[in-house]
Amino acid sequence: MVRLLYILLAILLFGVMIAIHEFGHFLTAKLLGVKVNEFAIGMGPALWSRQKGETLYALRAFPVGGYCAMEGEDEDTGDPRAFARQAGWKKIIILCAGAFMNFVLGLVITVALFLGITQARTPVVTQFADGFQHRGADGLMEGDRIVSVDGHGIWMYADVQNYLARNDGHGVDLIVVRDGKRITLNDFPMGRYDYEYQGGLYHGFGLIFGEIDDLSIPERICQGAVQTFDFVRIVWMSLGDLVTGRVAVSELSGVIGVVDVVSEVGTQSASITAGVQNVFYFMALISVNLAVMNLLPIPALDGGRVFFVLLNGLVYAVSRRRIPERYEGYVHAGAFVLLLALMAVVALHDIWNIFV
Repeated sequence: MVRLLYILLAILLFGVMIAIHEFGHFLTAKLLGVKVNEFAIGMGPALWSRQKGETLYALRAFPVGGYCAMEGEDEDTGDPRAFARQAGWKKIIILCAGAFMNFVLGLVITVALFLGITQARTPVVTQFADGFQHRGADGLMEGDRIVSVDGHGIWMYADVQNYLARNDGHGVDLIVVRDGKRITLNDFPMGRYDYEYQGGLYHGFGLIFGEIDDLSIPERICQGAVQTFDFVRIVWMSLGDLVTGRVAVSELSGVIGVVDVVSEVGTQSASITAGVQNVFYFMALISVNLAVMNLLPIPALDGGRVFFVLLNGLVYAVSRRRIPERYEGYVHAGAFVLLLALMAVVALHDIWNIFV
């Protein structure tokens, strides 16, 4: 029963993410004078609708998103307020607004969660596990603040673990601050080994981070904002891993897989309160992920449409001609079919992983 509640919560949050995305398109379209034929929250049959001016507002049966139907979104209908007839800068703002709203949603959720955190661990080495062999003036020392791992800035303690975990065993490039001075440790050996600590064994890097700072309310807000931008780095890092083959395509998860993981995260939490907080934290990451992914220059996505706006501007500047709308439509339609096929394959894979 509890797991079902978390599943319903995850589905509802997905719906909110998509609805807030479409609201970004709607709001900027209205502000920039583009005609909006319909703005709907939810999908499927209309439970309630009202015509106000030129726009039909609707609440639909299934709480899994929504849409903003602009006049002339895919072709020039002849209406001077059609999307297709707007200046390039207006189109780009409207197209990017959905992703921006997803980022803002992730930011608001993360900051709200961090407001409840009164203390935070810092990336300062306070101890070494017994057997750590690389301590000293030429290595690491107690009190060293790690500020960079393999060129990645360390904004908070969790970054240390995230980037050290990517170590392939051949060493990492560290930058630490020691007594106010920056010290560079290139190709520093940081493999995982079995260490003794506090009477037990653990497999890790042998570094103990025991320094904890009390956080004021402004510092909590700042930490939440930093964590949100850290989500962006995590998404880009994951995309890089996918492109380079570090992560296999078979490891991709769709909505079904994410909902399953979110429900599992909730049910394994120590309490219902902690479970809800963990679900919201995970969904903030997903919201930021949607923002970044949606702006990739891939046809059928908003980023792909922004790419065509820029390409059209370049072509017009050079040749005084524009790319025929039908050709752009063909590209987006073909990419959309491929995207749906990929989503179907990923969904089947998610279902297979759940039941097998």
